[in-house]
Amino acid sequence: MVLSILLFIRRYLFCFTSLYIKYTKKIDAFVFLLYNISHIRELHWLPVRRRVEFKIATLVFKALNNLAPPYLVDDCNLVSDDTRRLRSAASVTCTVPKTRTWLGDRSFAVTGPRVWNSLPAALRAVEDREQFKAQLKTHLFD
Repeated sequence: MVLSILLFIRRYLFCFTSLYIKYTKKIDAFVFLLYNISHIRELHWLPVRRRVEFKIATLVFKALNNLAPPYLVDDCNLVSDDTRRLRSAASVTCTVPKTRTWLGDRSFAVTGPRVWNSLPAALRAVEDREQFKAQLKTHLFD
């Protein structure tokens, strides 16, 4: 019962990112007090910051494979799509646009490619969505 209430609160705080991070850390600490550490590891829950990275990386994966809405697909461009031939074109990396403000740095067009490029090359090369999500969660959990 308590766990379902905590998950409900966590879901609705996600709309407000700063509040989400602030209060989900408290919720995670509370859940940690309720269960011992071995039980939390069995649940395979990600910490808040890693969960946000998981969501962003999943959206970029969908955008690169044309499974996302067009406005997200337009924000994610591979380096190999550029007209110049670069050594990095062989790897699956995204171009990160330059911004002038901190607000621009927080946009999906910048944050998505940054999170994507921080993933290992083997993980970026996966083509199946479910396999990608499983390997990504394992990578972020370690």
